[in-house]
Amino acid sequence: MNLLGDQTSAAPALKPESIADPRILHAQALKSSRVDRSIFNNLITLYAKSNLLDSSLRVFKQIPSPNIVSWTSLISVHSSSPLSLTLFLSMLRHPILPNQRTLASLFKACVSLPRCLFFVFDEMRERDEVCYAAVIVGLAQNSKPLESLSLFAAMKSSNVSSTMYSVSGALRAVADLAALEQCRMIHGHAVVTGFDKNVIVGSALVDGYGKSGLVSDARKVFDENIAVMNIQGDSSSVIKLFQSMANVRFVPDEYSFLAALSGFYNAGLVGQSEIWLKRMKLEYGIEPGLEHYTCLIGALGKAGRLEDAERIATTMPFNPDAAVWRSLMSSCAHHGAADMALRMARRSLELDPNDDSAYTIAANVLSFAGRWSEVADMRKLMKDRRVKKEVGKSWIEVKGEVHMFMAGDRKHERTEEIYEKLAELMESIEKLGYKPVWDEMLHEVGKGEKKEALWYHSEKLALAYGIVSGAAPAGKPMRIVKNLRICKDCHEAFKYISRAIDKEIIVRDVNRYHKFLNGSCTCGDICFKLYFDWLNS
Repeated sequence: MNLLGDQTSAAPALKPESIADPRILHAQALKSSRVDRSIFNNLITLYAKSNLLDSSLRVFKQIPSPNIVSWTSLISVHSSSPLSLTLFLSMLRHPILPNQRTLASLFKACVSLPRCLFFVFDEMRERDEVCYAAVIVGLAQNSKPLESLSLFAAMKSSNVSSTMYSVSGALRAVADLAALEQCRMIHGHAVVTGFDKNVIVGSALVDGYGKSGLVSDARKVFDENIAVMNIQGDSSSVIKLFQSMANVRFVPDEYSFLAALSGFYNAGLVGQSEIWLKRMKLEYGIEPGLEHYTCLIGALGKAGRLEDAERIATTMPFNPDAAVWRSLMSSCAHHGAADMALRMARRSLELDPNDDSAYTIAANVLSFAGRWSEVADMRKLMKDRRVKKEVGKSWIEVKGEVHMFMAGDRKHERTEEIYEKLAELMESIEKLGYKPVWDEMLHEVGKGEKKEALWYHSEKLALAYGIVSGAAPAGKPMRIVKNLRICKDCHEAFKYISRAIDKEIIVRDVNRYHKFLNGSCTCGDICFKLYFDWLNS
């Protein structure tokens, strides 16, 4: 591996025994007839890692024409020293403008040297949202709340966009001052800019309202943010919010615990679910309700502890409702436990004979087990009872207008473009390694119909339209809403598509948010171990 970056053909070859000592590499570089500037840039960092900062500076002075990488490397290795500020000013006078890495290194120094913050900031020619956010947070962290709020106001007056960091930094300053009206004003700004549901901003709002004495407002913000986190399965954010609540002596109630347990269930964290249910009873004296037990049962089921989940369902101090049996049935489908899934389906249908999802899940898990006669019986039972399965639909908003799609939909005015784009996407992800998830399961239909059943699901059509219509500009995610659960094949395809088009795709299905980026999903695929529901698409 080349540790020194790109080199010209005449650059010195690296020898393994020289890697530990940058001076040997330096000597090799000086002996070369032609040396790439990137070698010197990397030597600056290597000398610093060997605690030879003076040598880093000497190497920098040997570079005939230092570029932004050269300056940033030197500023970065001196970020714990005031020298980094002097170097930054020297860079500006050459003149070379900083990049994001330069500013990050610079503000790291400023946080440890708060008196230098306005000095450096005032010397900057152009100040964007990153610069403002760094200084606002730095001032708030260094017990300068008035200065932090003043800069936040100046940022808004200059029409510079907010970030979650500038908003949370200003709220931290508000909390230190217990400035209620300022807290409300910044809360309103967070709502308008869309940062109010961000966990960092949410935690700061809880702290701001709590320290201002408005416990009810802090509670409302807390509950709203917990609700957002639990459907995303973001357990670490749930715990952070609880810690934030404890910091302002805010006592959780049964709804707070229900939101937390829902988050752990969505994330598949059975251990945390068990711990927090015990905390609820032992530390806070709150008796869990049916909904709390349902979260634990769901988490146990997802973890494959099906017998434990059924034991809790039959021994808890409540009569299980259809939601409990449906949750267990889905868990059985995850793990291919056909007999238990069928038993749970019967329990669910005893309580709600018109629950179309119970028939569908049971039929699917039986199909997976190859028990086709029982699949036919389940479908006949559904037909005899005149139970109709809800049709899968997906929506996408483009320029303020909502567009709805169903599987195989050809009613849209741009149908030809949509199907062409979808074919292009599917062919491109097949080259990346995508394989239809349910191909082997659909043996009852012909080959062409298999492709029809898989390619033209509602969420795939919505995504294709979003791409051809330019629904999400560069740097913005594509957002799709579905009335049912996203099917496993679409889930797998979207992971590959996010990689193919280099864009974040967000799908809000009936259960949770799925955020696809660079070939993975935030749900960690925990929802799709063995479960399949291609009919619902």
